[in-house]
Amino acid sequence: MNRLPELTNELVFPPIETATNDGLLAYGGDLSAERLLLAYNNGIFPWYDTNSPILWWSPDPRMVLFPNKLKISKSMSKIMAGDTFTLTKNVCFEKVIDQCAKVKRVGQDGTWITDDMKSAYMKLNELGHAISYEVWSENKLVGGLYGIDLGHVFCGESMFSLKSNASKYAFISLVKVLEAKNYKLVDCQVYTKHLESLGAEEITRKTFMEILNDHSPLN
Repeated sequence: MNRLPELTNELVFPPIETATNDGLLAYGGDLSAERLLLAYNNGIFPWYDTNSPILWWSPDPRMVLFPNKLKISKSMSKIMAGDTFTLTKNVCFEKVIDQCAKVKRVGQDGTWITDDMKSAYMKLNELGHAISYEVWSENKLVGGLYGIDLGHVFCGESMFSLKSNASKYAFISLVKVLEAKNYKLVDCQVYTKHLESLGAEEITRKTFMEILNDHSPLN
C-alpha cells in the first residue's frame, strides 16, 4: 500500500497509466459526488471492502459491451418477449443497491457495497447520475441493476437476481435502451464469464479512454 499514491482533499487522480498491473491506481480520498463523477469520467472507479481504505481502479484491459454486440440466447429471447417479468426504472434504487450488497462473490468475504458506498451512490441517484433498473414478478422485486449514466457510456456497477434470468432481463433491457439512444458502450469493468456470454469483451484501457473522451458531453 505504501507505494500507492494516497489521495488528499484535492479533487485530482494520478495518471491512469501509473496503475499497477491489476489496475489499482490509488487509495484514500472520499466518496463525494464530485470525486466520483471525476473518477468515472476519467475511467476510474472505487472498489474496496470494509477492511481496507477506499481503493481506486483503472484496469487494463477493460471489460465492455458494445450495445450492438449484445448476445441474446433463444431461451432468453422468449423470456424477453413474454410476460414473466415487468421492468421499471428508478422506482426503488435503495432496494436494488441493498440486494446487490447481499450477493456473494467468489473470493470475496463480505460486500464491497459498504454503508459509505451506498450513501454515495444514493446521492448520485438523487442528482440524476446513478440509475437503477428493477425487475418484478408477481409484484415482487426479483432482480435489478444499477450504475452511473455518463450520457454516452453507462458504467455498470452491480446486479442481482432472486429469480432465474431476472438480472439478465434487466441487463438486456438496459442495453436495448442504450442502443436506441446511441450510447457507445457499457463499462463492465472487469472480466466475468457471465458478461462474456452476453457479448461483452475486453479492450485496451487506451481504446476505452479514447471512446470515453471522444464522446464525453464534458468535452
